[in-house]
Amino acid sequence: MAQKICKGNHEWEEVAHYAIAEFMEHERGQELVDAGKAMQFLSGIIWRSYNSSTSQYHTLYRQKNRVHSLDDRLAIDPNILNQPYEEYDHEQDYVVTAIEGIIEDMACDKTGLWFRATLFQMYMITPNYSELARKTGIPRNSISHAVDEAKQYIRLELKKQGIDYDF
Repeated sequence: MAQKICKGNHEWEEVAHYAIAEFMEHERGQELVDAGKAMQFLSGIIWRSYNSSTSQYHTLYRQKNRVHSLDDRLAIDPNILNQPYEEYDHEQDYVVTAIEGIIEDMACDKTGLWFRATLFQMYMITPNYSELARKTGIPRNSISHAVDEAKQYIRLELKKQGIDYDF
């Protein structure tokens, strides 16, 4: 229905999703379904959203007759469709979350772990020992030893938690 109303324009699917969301949030939505008038009402939302320059859809999603979609990304990078699909790696995300938790625990520690954790966090932002030495006034070798010890501690904690990682 949306494709017909939008006359096959690339925007038809976005308009349809918007119209369905508006219909589901409408206070009389269930009443219209019960009366058998839902499709008529929905087609009205789609038509007004697509054709009216004063509609809420137009105000929210169009900017000077422009819809931001995949087509805009294609204009910027025509090779976007040739890029391989990368599936989200949940295991890597789990390991990263565990590492962040270990670093938090290290930072809260009253012994020397907080020092190692702080320098490790700084190293993650600025991965250059010499630059960190200039910023902090701590000798370069002390920073590199602290970062190495933090890495070893993190690996040990991951092993204790039974987390295996390969990246």
